[in-house]
Amino acid sequence: MDHAQRTRELIQQLEHASPAEAAERLGQLSVEERGAVLRGLPSETAIRIAAQLPDTATRGTDHRLHNESVISSVTGTVRDLMTPTSGIMDAQRTVAEAVAFLVQNSEVSEITYIYVVDHHKLVGVVVMRDLILARPGQQLAEIMVRQPFAFSPDTEIGEAVQAALTRHYPVYPVVDAHNHLLGVVRGWMLFERVAAEISAQAGSQVGLTREEKLNTPIFEAFKLRHPWLQVNLLTAFMAAFVVSMFEDTITRVVVLAAFLPVLAGQSGNTGCQALAITLRGMTLGQFKSFPLSRLLRKEILLGVLNGIGAGLVAAVAMWAYATYTGAAQPIMLGAVILLAMVFACVGSGIFGVMVPVTLRRFGADPAMASSIFLTTFTDILGMGLMLLLATSLLL
Repeated sequence: MDHAQRTRELIQQLEHASPAEAAERLGQLSVEERGAVLRGLPSETAIRIAAQLPDTATRGTDHRLHNESVISSVTGTVRDLMTPTSGIMDAQRTVAEAVAFLVQNSEVSEITYIYVVDHHKLVGVVVMRDLILARPGQQLAEIMVRQPFAFSPDTEIGEAVQAALTRHYPVYPVVDAHNHLLGVVRGWMLFERVAAEISAQAGSQVGLTREEKLNTPIFEAFKLRHPWLQVNLLTAFMAAFVVSMFEDTITRVVVLAAFLPVLAGQSGNTGCQALAITLRGMTLGQFKSFPLSRLLRKEILLGVLNGIGAGLVAAVAMWAYATYTGAAQPIMLGAVILLAMVFACVGSGIFGVMVPVTLRRFGADPAMASSIFLTTFTDILGMGLMLLLATSLLL
């Protein structure tokens, strides 16, 4: 029997089992199998079964760590997304009264569950399928799911999304410390907040802050973006100053000027690769199992290998260009760019790791300005190294 057929048969069996029995059987499955079965069940049935699952049974350790890290950058609380509750009824009300309430309610399209209260305290939730199949004279207290899962208004968005990832409810009640029903938060709103935060990360690398949206006014967008461009301009002046210190070397060995952009571009790309891996590791929480020192050793070794590979090609190109233009010591020029390429790739790999780590340690968003500082460091390192080596070895 293949995995898909086994899942289908299990879904059919659980549809007719009690929620407690179904939850017990699901608890014996892996996280992936459990999720596949719950997705295959009718939503109301899945909700009743999931309500019986202990929180630790609904997610594996690796899955939990992944979800926690992916949404670690999401800010705000459930209170920010909470909306008023439309379907509230007392526990003593009958099924017939509940149906009449829904028929007469102008906001029936907004009602996903009936929230059952006793003296304004949430005591249960009635799903529509149970309401339709119940006898008209039954009280809501008889058919409701007791002690439903609920959020506090101060629950962090990240924590709420983690719960939503495992429970898959369309709507979640929000209660205070005394279990008074305050409102509801819809699952799609939680994930919309996460999507907005993640989509903001790409723009934040070049100075687009998370507050800016498509409809942000021009002057407000200018205030959000321009300070980082000024920082970028300042760091570019620093790189230009370093190059100006070796103006005499460039004047006397003109061929070096042609290879400055080559070295800067290569070291910059190496740094960006290390930066991307580091930011991804932060996002996915991989530093808990892959320490920083290990990542630094990896990037240093990669820098040496990449530097030698790219440096040999650049050295041959420098030798050929110097020979063609009649420059002195073409072999030594090739050696200069080879050494500079190796050291620049090693240094830019280290910077690609340390820049976001340092920004985070000082309480700044690692994605906000990493690329700006990394570009400056790699430019100064790459071009400065080549000019320093050329000055030392050739002049």
